Amino acid sequence: MRTVHVIAHPEATHHVERTVGGWHDSRLTPAGEHAALLIAQALRNRIPPTAKVRLFSSDLQRTAQTAATIADVFDVEPILDSRLREKSYGDAEGRPQEWLDERFRPPPADGDRMGHHEGVPGAETKAAFAKRIYAAMDTVLEDPCDHQIVVTHGFAVTFVLTSWIGMPIDSLGYVNFRAASGNITTLHEDDYFHNRHVLTLGDTGHLAG
Repeated sequence: MRTVHVIAHPEATHHVERTVGGWHDSRLTPAGEHAALLIAQALRNRIPPTAKVRLFSSDLQRTAQTAATIADVFDVEPILDSRLREKSYGDAEGRPQEWLDERFRPPPADGDRMGHHEGVPGAETKAAFAKRIYAAMDTVLEDPCDHQIVVTHGFAVTFVLTSWIGMPIDSLGYVNFRAASGNITTLHEDDYFHNRHVLTLGDTGHLAG
């Protein structure tokens, strides 16, 4: 059996400053740091004390900070992987959200939505974004550990899930799963049928604590 606990990092400075995140290396806010503790405690309550745990994380500060808090609770070393970063917004990163909004070209209703260029130099297409998340998840799933924790970003959670259930990248043009900051999404593979389940999606109940 395998259970994968997917975390979207909690509140970071770019959220409250209304700046574009992406690869901009923002940090957790004090509220985000508190939420990271609640996430770690929730995971500790869900994962058996004797279970072996592997922790993977995006290497950006806000995710690495979240992972470090979880690592302290489980006494493990995080494996930082740049492929688990949020979508790159190129020249827009770190700028006011309004700067991006003025230049952003939304994808067409029909046609090549995955390869669509959004009008911002250096920004990733959804296809490029999905491919690197899929590659990162290949590494995660090659590991036989029964409990794995993946700390990533809100938009990235969509492609973590589609990778998990084996959706081809060219079929992802319309797919989007909402993943609030600080949520825990729980994935499980049984050891008989080897079916891959989505047990919870975007759970934030632990943040009420």
